[in-house]
Amino acid sequence: MTNLNSREAAQAVAIEALSFLARDPDRVSGFLANAGIGPDRLRDVAREPGFLAAVLDYLLADEPLLLMFAEDSGISARSVPAARMALGEPDKMF
Repeated sequence: MTNLNSREAAQAVAIEALSFLARDPDRVSGFLANAGIGPDRLRDVAREPGFLAAVLDYLLADEPLLLMFAEDSGISARSVPAARMALGEPDKMF
């Protein structure tokens, strides 16, 4: 991903982060509990404005998890804040 300031690149980072969380039951359950949603609502909520930003916010709030994501994905941990900023403030929260 060459320009993490673009919205499309930022969304790709957030989708990769969601995939990273979803591959581990403990990680995804921690995210869902933090977001206040149940696993049964994940697909619906994933389409809501602010969801991808929330995924990156969750990673940014947990440095060890962020570093695991970076190692797993090959995406620099330093690029995640830029991706988060590129997503901007959500119109509404899910």
